[in-house]
Amino acid sequence: MVKILIADDHTIVREGLRQILLDSGLSDIDEAGKADEIINKVRNNSYDLILLDISMPGRSGLDVLKQIRCEGFDMPILILTMHPEGQYAIRALRAGASGYLTKESAPDELIAAIKKVSRGGKYISQSLAEEIAYALDDTSDRPLHTVLSDREYQVLCMIASGKTLTHISDYLALSVKTISTYRSRVLNKMRMQNNAELTHYAIKNGLVE
Repeated sequence: MVKILIADDHTIVREGLRQILLDSGLSDIDEAGKADEIINKVRNNSYDLILLDISMPGRSGLDVLKQIRCEGFDMPILILTMHPEGQYAIRALRAGASGYLTKESAPDELIAAIKKVSRGGKYISQSLAEEIAYALDDTSDRPLHTVLSDREYQVLCMIASGKTLTHISDYLALSVKTISTYRSRVLNKMRMQNNAELTHYAIKNGLVE
């Protein structure tokens, strides 16, 4: 029996995933909707696999993933998110994820991914495999956004999506001053002057739709 933790802040998403898993014969399922709740459940239960979203208020799924790994838990963690592979997949795999799927994936693909990572494998698409090969090629020209930290990258994507600093601060549960500091770091690291340049870059490189 595989025990799975569904970690997503949207109740309707958790219910949908639970039903998919139940229909596939996976019946030992737990749920968590907040970062601290996820960490506490991992500390106090034995899970065979975690389905983890990236976008959550406050701490991101990447932060949760890193903490789980830092605390020594080695169960497979499959990222299941709305973000396209090009946005976070490589960062997630580097942080210790066992695979990466978007929420647009078919239920059959999700079950196949769960089975593969449960056996100790990695689950990635062909396009992502090619992107990883590119990222590991030290002779290639690295895109500017690869120098950003995970939080800086998240702020970049939200700015490029048209979010104001106030909206970003509310969503991430951080002060506007802190978000402004992240923005300044992003501009400095990417050698840009304003939000318009960041947005143009993000669209050109497929970081936002």
